[in-house]
Amino acid sequence: MAMNLRLRDDQTDAIRQRAEQEGVSMHAIVLQAVDDYLARTAQQAIVRKTAKEQAAKWHELMERLK
Repeated sequence: MAMNLRLRDDQTDAIRQRAEQEGVSMHAIVLQAVDDYLARTAQQAIVRKTAKEQAAKWHELMERLK
């Protein structure tokens, strides 16, 4: 899918510099950033879901231990 991405000048400069340092395209840097974000937020969602499930599972015991 094609899309337009409007970055601030400082963001564009930073991406350009990083791309030059790593010897890859700016496009590759942005794709990696998107992949990293998606992986990180997916992991956070799993942790939140698991925490809620465990809190519900052990709620009664925790109340008795207060």
